[in-house]
Amino acid sequence: MTNIPAWPTKQREFHNHHFDSTIWNDFTFRDDDIVVGTYAKSGTTWTQQMLAQLLLGPDPELAVAEMSPWLDLRVPPKAVKLPMVEAQTNRRFLKTHLPVDALVYSPKAKYIYIGRDGRDVVWSMYNHHANANALWYEALNDTPGRVGPPIEVPPADVRQYFREWMDNDGHPFWPFWENVRTWWQIRELPNLLFIHFTDLKRDLPGEMRRIATFLDIDVPEASWPEILEYCSFDWMKQNATKSVPLGGAFWDAGAQVFINQGVNGRWTETLSAQECQEYEARAIAELGEDCAHWLANGTQSKK
Repeated sequence: MTNIPAWPTKQREFHNHHFDSTIWNDFTFRDDDIVVGTYAKSGTTWTQQMLAQLLLGPDPELAVAEMSPWLDLRVPPKAVKLPMVEAQTNRRFLKTHLPVDALVYSPKAKYIYIGRDGRDVVWSMYNHHANANALWYEALNDTPGRVGPPIEVPPADVRQYFREWMDNDGHPFWPFWENVRTWWQIRELPNLLFIHFTDLKRDLPGEMRRIATFLDIDVPEASWPEILEYCSFDWMKQNATKSVPLGGAFWDAGAQVFINQGVNGRWTETLSAQECQEYEARAIAELGEDCAHWLANGTQSKK
């Protein structure tokens, strides 16, 4: 028999240049809310696009970034963000990048957690960070209320970026291992579904049907071809302004740089065998063998 863990309770607040976790303390859950959780750069925006199309589609004009905010991002402040979310009349779907122990986890909501190999996360994050413009730094570093140091300009070398991320656990963003570990520890809860970036790439139709079943969304069979088209990576990249925050204003190259390549394994061209072995050993030490295997490969035993 599976041992279902107890409902998580919030243990701490989490603040940095990006986060204000206190917003969850003031958030009023509805019985049908959906929360998308990830570390970051693991397929979050992609999953939000899927949810928008499953709930409200097929519709190529859905403004997903406006409909599904990152709730614990500290800009705009919670005094602005909460009334906007509370005014929504559709079934709400929100995102968080918090570890479970800094989140208010509600039995009312349904949660989807997305995993991705940490090396792929870093390569995607580097593209996100290296292409960010002055407006991005100004919003994160200069908006009142920042706790802790500002976020820095990244080094020119992605290998150095990876080394700093490894040596300082997620630097310059936030800790990686605790995020994955805290969600993995509650994976047997009945209102939590685990998905993986690699599985989405392998079988998008099958994974989207699994998500729809978990969320009790009845999708007419005739709608599936259009829904799948609007959730394809190529379509999202061509129409990136609809799903990227502020239409991509934080990146001089525009929204398409946020929806980058959508591929795994780019690190294989850069990292040495020793560096890969170091990462893999660290993953097992931090997460345990089962979780480390899932994070690297996907295809865990699914509910």
